Amino acid sequence: MSDLNKLGLAEARDALRKGDTTSVELTEACLSAIDAADALNAFVHKTPEIAMERAKAADERIKAGDAPSMCGLPIGIKDLFCTKGVPSQAASRILEGFKPEYESTVSQNLADAGAVMLGKLNMDEFAMGSSNETSVYGNAISPWRRGNDDTPLTPGGSSGGSAAAVAADLCLAATGTDTGGSIRQPAAFTGITGIKPTYGRCSRWGIVAFASSLDQAGPMTKSVRDAAIMLEAMCSHDPKDSTSADLPVPDFEAALTGDIKGKTIGIPREYRMDGMPDEIEALWAEGRKMMEDAGAKIVDISLPHTKYALPAYYVIAPAEASSNLARYDGVRYGHRAKLSQGDGITEMYEKTRAEGFGAEVQRRVMVGTYVLSAGFYDAYYNRARKVRALIKKDFDDVFAQGVDAILTPATPSASFGLGEMTDADPVQMYLNDVFTVTVNLAGLPGVSVPAGVDKQGLPLGLQLIGRPWEEGDLLNSAFALERAAGFVAKPAKWW
Repeated sequence: MSDLNKLGLAEARDALRKGDTTSVELTEACLSAIDAADALNAFVHKTPEIAMERAKAADERIKAGDAPSMCGLPIGIKDLFCTKGVPSQAASRILEGFKPEYESTVSQNLADAGAVMLGKLNMDEFAMGSSNETSVYGNAISPWRRGNDDTPLTPGGSSGGSAAAVAADLCLAATGTDTGGSIRQPAAFTGITGIKPTYGRCSRWGIVAFASSLDQAGPMTKSVRDAAIMLEAMCSHDPKDSTSADLPVPDFEAALTGDIKGKTIGIPREYRMDGMPDEIEALWAEGRKMMEDAGAKIVDISLPHTKYALPAYYVIAPAEASSNLARYDGVRYGHRAKLSQGDGITEMYEKTRAEGFGAEVQRRVMVGTYVLSAGFYDAYYNRARKVRALIKKDFDDVFAQGVDAILTPATPSASFGLGEMTDADPVQMYLNDVFTVTVNLAGLPGVSVPAGVDKQGLPLGLQLIGRPWEEGDLLNSAFALERAAGFVAKPAKWW
């Protein structure tokens, strides 16, 4: 079989089971593709030795007939997941040289299921960004281009390296994390599938924290079926994470019947934004029709507190970040600034953090510290928490009325050029998360499915939001949407 790296998880799994290929061959194909794609800057720590060792072990397991569905499949791991003995920097200078002595629960679950780690993937520093332009490794670059224009485009953020790697067939799938849209927005920008499961479905243990009440890991894959396969392998109850749900993990792949007859899909009127491009509006209308044609009942719904979601998110997330990032002080691990004669511990903290954190992380830590400070805690942080409760109630009310899933655009635009947003007001960049942050604030599952292209040939995604803990049902709705949309576009190879 040629072009093995172009396979998805399900196809590769079936080929391995039939004996048409081996994990070693699959892994070698991906390692070659990675080495030829340095222009994308997607993989930032390559681990070919680990990959080959795991691939050989996976082939033995498959031969012995003891092979879970991820066994032998080569994947990339976002640099936010701690991986034993491998640099885990969260794309930040402050964690330079940090090689954990332990494995995150999610990456351990994948390793136990026989998945092959090809290396660590680029991302926005500490997952703070929507364009992968805040990374200490430099920008990740999308494999997509606008027509014949050579302008480098963003693969989205913060899981930009994961999105670029999957879209460019450097790996069969990748892990991402989503705090305000960091799986779904890059998936939409690069024409792949990404699901953020219900908060608590995947353990956060061993994932470098950004905002602990919002962060959730999930898979970024080439299809909805692949997302179902990988999500099941990633999920588990974990006593090491106090927010991990003690619930059985269903067989998500078995839920993919594609039959959504009788399902009710809600269309929220508040997601019709001023200035939304016509192409996004048209794609959303088309998505609505596709779901209707597949037998779903479409209803208009109201989520009245949506307009407060972004401001609430950009108070809560930085507040939690300023608290979580206080641990990076140059004392125990990572970067420590060179000190001058007479400098004390305070100077060491100040210089280390000033050198170690990039501008966006510094901005968010300062915002977070401000909203948590004595005079402003009630005015900002407490008020944002109350708004968050109202946003969650909006969703609860809609689901109580019998809505099974909610269909929205995934992003307010297609991918944009690197540098096109960074020089502008940072709020312009934050507006990228307008359709995704509500899902994190409410702790719900959300999936982005590629559904079309814009006039320049760039992918556009639609988002489905599901009931809590019903990822199987949500993935089945996404499967029906994927089949109806028939998205098969791939980026033309230029790298």
